[in-house]
Amino acid sequence: MNTWQSSKVEANGIRLRITRTGGNKRPLVLVHGVTDDGLCWTPVAEALSTDYDVIMVDARGHGQSDAPDSGYDLITLVNDLYGVIQALRLNKPLMIGHSLGAVTTLLMAGLYPAVPGAIVLEDPPSWWVKGPVSEFLQRTGDIKEWAFQLKSQTREQILAEGHRQNPRWYEAELEPWADSKVRLSLKAINGLFAPDHAARIDWTEALRRISCPVCVVTADLASGAALDPASVEALRVLVPHLRVEHIANAGHNIHREQFAPYMDTVRAFLAGIPAA
Repeated sequence: MNTWQSSKVEANGIRLRITRTGGNKRPLVLVHGVTDDGLCWTPVAEALSTDYDVIMVDARGHGQSDAPDSGYDLITLVNDLYGVIQALRLNKPLMIGHSLGAVTTLLMAGLYPAVPGAIVLEDPPSWWVKGPVSEFLQRTGDIKEWAFQLKSQTREQILAEGHRQNPRWYEAELEPWADSKVRLSLKAINGLFAPDHAARIDWTEALRRISCPVCVVTADLASGAALDPASVEALRVLVPHLRVEHIANAGHNIHREQFAPYMDTVRAFLAGIPAA
């Protein structure tokens, strides 16, 4: 039984729930993907809590955070995250983001380059690439419809659906995943899938300002990963010091499908970051 502490933090005009493993250690902020919430990181947090003070944040409209009527664009999500870091007075926190959480973390490192000590990006959608959207982004309408369908189901039905859809996931991942869908606000689903959020951002200007170490973790497109090699290279043009790590036999949810190699990759990268 862990002794983690949960609390609400005032940030960017709303209250966001955080769960923190604690201890006098370097802070590590975990940023979840769309429809998940902070506690979906539980297996990762358990593995890293010996060495880090892990802070899991519920994004607005997710988990036990406030669900306002508006503010689900990427810039607002970045400012929410920045507000949490400021409210907790975290000094050069390390950060790991998955999916939407990864692209939020990436943009925060560009808009607030003095804040993060280093960032890890797990299969972010390539919103920095102009032109036709990727196959993954074309599926967002399907994701929205799927999320609405889940909201009409019981926790037991959602859990059964998780088992059916994700047979390769470790058991410890499924219950937090199901619970996050129960807690998810319909306001977040509508707001996050509004069009043109990414198109309004000057990605070139923002990402060229990133100064902290950056590691992007990729997986197999054939298994459902979002990030293709061309988009990785486009990111490298903007962030020349980018480090790329590929984990085979995984799709979009790398930490859920290949937990051990994912953790080895994350630990090795973070271990090389100088103390703040």
